[in-house]
Amino acid sequence: MLIFLQIVRITLLGALRDRILHAVFGVAGVLFILVPAFSSFSMRQVRELATTLSLSACSMPLLVLAVLLGSSTLWRDIERRYTASLLGLPISRRNYVLGRFSGLALFVGVCGTLLGGATLLVVFSVRGEMSAGQGLSWASILLSIGGDVLKSILLVSVAFLLSTVSTSLFLPVFGTLGIYLAGSASQEVMDYLSTEAGRQLPPLTRATAEVFYYLVPNFSVFNFKVEAIYGLAVPALGVVYALAYFVIYTAILLSAAVVIFDRRELQ
Repeated sequence: MLIFLQIVRITLLGALRDRILHAVFGVAGVLFILVPAFSSFSMRQVRELATTLSLSACSMPLLVLAVLLGSSTLWRDIERRYTASLLGLPISRRNYVLGRFSGLALFVGVCGTLLGGATLLVVFSVRGEMSAGQGLSWASILLSIGGDVLKSILLVSVAFLLSTVSTSLFLPVFGTLGIYLAGSASQEVMDYLSTEAGRQLPPLTRATAEVFYYLVPNFSVFNFKVEAIYGLAVPALGVVYALAYFVIYTAILLSAAVVIFDRRELQ
């Protein structure tokens, strides 16, 4: 247990010292500073535009960090032969993978807290500006930020799974990015298939789309941005569903990663 906590700690500290973090946070800081100025270009929806830009400035850095750090952590350990020496200690491969993942998940949570705080600060600064008449729901904004954090942690688990089966960095990085893009559009594809035009597609095309819909993570489950932007209440059932989806899907991905990594030959 002590070694497991040490791995979590080392992973967290290593991620905090990574130059990728400094570059991403530098760009995000500039974006947050410019949000009030850019939102002023909207004549009637200044507050809505500021909320949209702030939430985007929060979610994009989390996405970049999840893809890059999630894809490189295990791969870098294996490439540098660090894994082989570490596993000589009294720690199982399962605890090693889970320790690495827990450290990155904690790191994403810390980054989400900092970026979320900046988002709330920007929205608070423009709360009295012109809007389309909708109210401002802080709870919906917090849920939107929380959804982005859960989505990023789930993406880390995807990157870990791909890292366990790959011998290069290409598959984890671009595979994780591809799965994110596919998972972000899967709900729209299913909505299209339910329309009259979608029903006219060939059966094989529809069946293939449905298979990918259930296999690829549906990241739209964690998207509460519309409610946050327009001050709408988030249904409690939607929040519960997002949490359950996150727990179940992450557990499946991590279980698969542990099984594959446990059987992998390390030189």
